Amino acid sequence: MVDQAAGLRQMMHGSDSSLSGVGTRVITITSGKGGVGKTSLSVNLGMAMAKMGKKVLLFDADLGLANINVLVGVIPKFNLFHVVKGHKTLEEIIIHTPEGLDIIAGASGYSSLADLSEKERESLISSFESISGYDVLLIDTGAGVSSNVVGFTLPAHDVLVVTTPEPTSITDAYGIIKSIVLVAPEKNIKLLVNRVGSSLEGKKVAERVMNISNQFLNVRIENTGFVYEDENVGKSIRRQKPFFILFPKSRASSCLGMVAARLLNAEPPAESGSIGSFFKKLFQVQAEV
Repeated sequence: MVDQAAGLRQMMHGSDSSLSGVGTRVITITSGKGGVGKTSLSVNLGMAMAKMGKKVLLFDADLGLANINVLVGVIPKFNLFHVVKGHKTLEEIIIHTPEGLDIIAGASGYSSLADLSEKERESLISSFESISGYDVLLIDTGAGVSSNVVGFTLPAHDVLVVTTPEPTSITDAYGIIKSIVLVAPEKNIKLLVNRVGSSLEGKKVAERVMNISNQFLNVRIENTGFVYEDENVGKSIRRQKPFFILFPKSRASSCLGMVAARLLNAEPPAESGSIGSFFKKLFQVQAEV
């Protein structure tokens, strides 16, 4: 396991001319457990960034339970599965929302991109290399610490870990952080605390996760803020429309707007590249993890 981790670290930090220069910033959004509101936050974060003038693409990487499209009230006829099989191009399956956020529905015919054959992987990489012009690629992973989930975090420029104040959620957040740090100790990991009752609670939860990560993993976690518990979030999910659009003045929307601004104003990555280059590294990682 140590040799494998060392190999991955070398690969992740090795030189790659395809990643030089200005390109798309990749932010992977993940959590240690399900039910923390990660997918809803991913959609609304993308909406917030789009409203700030950024061209944003959101990829539903929870392949087994792909459901981002449900939160925006769209039932896609085609998804990544059809691209893999050569029936559609990537451009043909991208969902363009009126609010400016573009979405790629997950390939629900697969439980993992690791299930793809070599030919299918090459075809998919080629498809992703064909799209450009995006400022940000948001990746909504599945929950948990499986190799499929961790694999999506390693090639990303930033990893946003979502937790709630629940003790089990905090423990699981630490678990996913530990899994990432094992193979990528220098990864930019950020924390978002969802469903807090007060700003003090949000601060305390963040400090707890950051302190234990620093103490036991010797890693610095950045706090990007919190999102209040807000009944408007539930209302928006039932109406299948993002709360950032449906309730722009809600407490949750205000919080997420600040989180989006912090992420966009953060120091840009030293290395940035195309969306295709991200997926090249992703497949390299998944072959090793």
